[in-house]
Amino acid sequence: MNLILASASSARAAMLRQAGLDFAVQPARIDEAEIKRALQAEGAGPREAAEALAELKARRGTPAAGDDSFVIAADQMLACEGRWFDKPADMAEARTQLQALRGRTHDLVSAVVVARSGTIIWRHIDGARLTMRAFSDGFLDAYLAQAGDAVLQSVGCYQLEGLGVQLFSRIQGDFFTILGLPLLPLLDFLRHHQVLRT
Repeated sequence: MNLILASASSARAAMLRQAGLDFAVQPARIDEAEIKRALQAEGAGPREAAEALAELKARRGTPAAGDDSFVIAADQMLACEGRWFDKPADMAEARTQLQALRGRTHDLVSAVVVARSGTIIWRHIDGARLTMRAFSDGFLDAYLAQAGDAVLQSVGCYQLEGLGVQLFSRIQGDFFTILGLPLLPLLDFLRHHQVLRT
């Protein structure tokens, strides 16, 4: 059975490869910023937004008619005290975001969906709560200098598998969900559908 990852996320692709999956990468092209603005204007929460974006990516990533590939798509939302955060555009924005999150608890919601022939056949949504410690401006400057442009690839400006773990005082939730893909439920789904061996 063919697998397609409808995402440009190198972190998601790495998770699937490390889990032993063979798949093609075909990112779905959507205007995420515009869709998020519309969903927020309609009163959607982060959970609904992550699910809607993942579903749209899965449908857009579906190959031509007649191809029965499984299309995997995911999205992640970060919310802190009612504010939604996106990946920063540059290092100055990353610094501003980290200052806003410092000393506070935020929520990460990760949604993963699978489509086949344009129809969503499975979905899973999971959340995590993370508390950033009240780090100093000196630490923040040193963190950004050492982490470099990698912080621009992550909503929240951190990667828990690396230096970003030093930003936190408490983490509640599944590690893979925090990385942006609830991996264990996805693997269970793929085994159930005989894409992976049981």
